[in-house]
Amino acid sequence: MTLDKPQIGWYGLGSMGRPMAENLQKYIAKNAEQPLKYFNRSMSSGETLKALGAVPATGFVDLVKQCNIVFTMVPNDEVLSGLIESAISECQTLSGKIFVDCSTVHPETISKLASDLASHEAVLVSAPVFGGPALAVPGTLVFAIGGPKSACESVERYINNVMGRKVIQCGEDPANSSLLKIGGNIITICLMEAVGEAQVFAEQTGLGTEAMENLIGESFGAVAGGYSKRLTSGAYAPQLDTRPGFGVSLAIKDAKHALSMAKERNVKLPGLTLADQNMRAAREYGGECLDTSSMYGVLRQEAGLSFWNEKSRQGGK
Repeated sequence: MTLDKPQIGWYGLGSMGRPMAENLQKYIAKNAEQPLKYFNRSMSSGETLKALGAVPATGFVDLVKQCNIVFTMVPNDEVLSGLIESAISECQTLSGKIFVDCSTVHPETISKLASDLASHEAVLVSAPVFGGPALAVPGTLVFAIGGPKSACESVERYINNVMGRKVIQCGEDPANSSLLKIGGNIITICLMEAVGEAQVFAEQTGLGTEAMENLIGESFGAVAGGYSKRLTSGAYAPQLDTRPGFGVSLAIKDAKHALSMAKERNVKLPGLTLADQNMRAAREYGGECLDTSSMYGVLRQEAGLSFWNEKSRQGGK
């Protein structure tokens, strides 16, 4: 199934999808391949991609019909399932096509969609990513990739050193990469909770956030340091006309997947359970326009401070 210079398509141009697609188009142009085709629910999000030479499609089904490999980066299981169902029902043939999903969805969703596509002689490769928009822009994300070996080989050259710095192989079962992503997000969300707790401690003891942030970055790495900056810069609660880096509802969805799978297997996740409760409380108080790290606002409230710090927005939903 290895393809030489296939037509590549992209669906989903959110805060992660757009920089990923832009890096992909730059690679394609550099190697004199066919320009990336793309579609998004809001096509205005694709203007910078179009300026790089990518070509808009008229819809997702049109995108699938034109392309050999179709990448998707969408917010949840329902959106991905709807897209694949539309491709199956509206395309005359899907034979030989490769669908590459970079989203965070439940392994059972991946298994079902892979089976549905296989019955139409198409393949699903699951390739979820680790890292936020700050890593998507320079193309230094980490990918977990799972699916039939030949299909993975066809798409990996469009990922490694293009959109990501590292590809973790998860075998021929595409559900395994989804499972790794969900497990990894336990660490991500719990680390945000820990950084938030440390910074509230620093504020309330008089130590101050600057010294704590220096320690976090130096001792626990750039990822933890970046989470701290989301708090001190106010990015945990951005302006209402701004897209959060990692929206709180997306993280709540990811936590729900992990907690439900853990419950089925009698695994306790007390840290994630607490972080999930705090994220839900943050969303209830501050609305949808919040970053995952907005659990920090709830921790501030519990310590007698305002949900909003000096650099965040000061209210509203």
